[in-house]
Amino acid sequence: MLSLSSYFSVTYLALILPVTVVLYAVLPQRFRRLVLLAASYIFFWAVSEKLLVFLLAATCSIHYFGLWLADMQRESDACIAAAPKEQRKELRRQALRKQRVVLAFAIGSQLGTLLVLKYTPFFTSNINSLLQFAGSSVQFEIPAFVMPIGISFYTMQAMSYLFDVYRKIIPADRNLFRLALFMSFFPQIMEGPICRYSETAEQLWEAPKMQYQNFLSGIQRIFYGVMKKLVVADRLNLFIKNIFSGYENYDGFVIAVAAVCYTLQLYMDFSGTMDLVIGSGEIFGITMPENFKRPFFSASISEFWKRWHITLGAWFKDYIFYPMSMSKPLKKLTVKARKKLGNHFGPLIAGTIALFCVWLSNGLWHGAGWHYIFFGMYHFALILCGSIFEPFALKITGKLHISRSSRPYRCMQIIRTGILVCIGELFFRAHGLRAGLVMFKKMVTDFRLTTVWDQSFFTLGMDRHDFLITAVFVVFLFIIGIYQEKGVVLRQCLARRNVCVQYLCFYALIMFVVIFGAYGRGYVPVDPMYAGF
Repeated sequence: MLSLSSYFSVTYLALILPVTVVLYAVLPQRFRRLVLLAASYIFFWAVSEKLLVFLLAATCSIHYFGLWLADMQRESDACIAAAPKEQRKELRRQALRKQRVVLAFAIGSQLGTLLVLKYTPFFTSNINSLLQFAGSSVQFEIPAFVMPIGISFYTMQAMSYLFDVYRKIIPADRNLFRLALFMSFFPQIMEGPICRYSETAEQLWEAPKMQYQNFLSGIQRIFYGVMKKLVVADRLNLFIKNIFSGYENYDGFVIAVAAVCYTLQLYMDFSGTMDLVIGSGEIFGITMPENFKRPFFSASISEFWKRWHITLGAWFKDYIFYPMSMSKPLKKLTVKARKKLGNHFGPLIAGTIALFCVWLSNGLWHGAGWHYIFFGMYHFALILCGSIFEPFALKITGKLHISRSSRPYRCMQIIRTGILVCIGELFFRAHGLRAGLVMFKKMVTDFRLTTVWDQSFFTLGMDRHDFLITAVFVVFLFIIGIYQEKGVVLRQCLARRNVCVQYLCFYALIMFVVIFGAYGRGYVPVDPMYAGF
């Protein structure tokens, strides 16, 4: 069995990806799609072995349900067209009701599998706690399920396909192999991005001929992701593990630094993985949706979540927030509330209900634990407060003659947002909600610099050189981000340069990873952080 723990493993970078690229490059078009499909299933077998059956079951079920919905739609459309005009509204209502039953069953089969495998232990343990609190001696055995890696990602892709077929946004795919390739494409099966059928399915099945510029661009992006992972994410890992596992022994300053470091680690690991994933797709001429857009330049929490894990946020917006907020009960509520509360606060009531469901789902999607639910509710509260107090903020800044578009005001917003994000990530990473609350309390009530003065701070998993390298690299990424915020596409600028300059930059990138990468003795590589969600 292949040793494959992440996309950054030697097995992926030196065996699976290169072999797939070579076969893809030399074979004719009709075989290239089969190469991608075979590589995808081999990859999934390497990381999940016999749990591959869950991916197969999900693919076959959405293929069947998609065709069923399409056939129902075709039959109902023909029946409605042939019926008298006065009967069409009722026939359409009956047809939609039947289709919703099929859709509910189809979504239930996908979501039910995810809920059973991922959340049964959490719900069972909480039921046991309630029974114990009530004085009952009854206790249920807590099951332990093994989940296929990436199940949350491919389940969301499966559900989006079914929703889009139901809404007639896309036609049901009668080609099982094309649907299977969309569901299993190996660079994104573990950690996303969460693709829609309309975004990648046809691209994958067309299997475009490999182009030199695509290959070079893909390799550059892969190494950019490797640099983020090895230079920063892995370097921070031991320090973060030490602090979060032994938080009782440290003061608020150390915990605050650990929270900032974890936020950086999570970003470097996940965005670095997305660079590698999207770069792998670029090699084959496949364009996948971006998942990050410089989130730490955000002026609010709401903006942050439009820039961080973009495909997840878009999924919740399109399949939970909009359907709920546009439903008949909430639309009626909005009309009534608007009359009593005005045009700003009236729509907020229905929007708040939909937003609550989105962030409850977001918290639970990340994991089965109360600290994940708290993480979701924390961001729900921040976004809701931002919406409620926006009119007051406008009035105050207007009276003080503060320009909200000025650079100082924007910087203040960015710093405030960064602090709030780091606090949220503290609870996200903590070993349970209670541990997160204790750590936050220490940050507020026990903030001391003792470990800095006695130099013990630099013995907790990172020394001065580690902190210096991390800081330099973060500044380097910050400068790149400034250019990108201004609309400068650095890779396009590089592509216009002389070939020698391009290869010199590429070589410098490799040497930077070789020299400053955190690997070997003394470093503990971080496991793929989003693969288990």
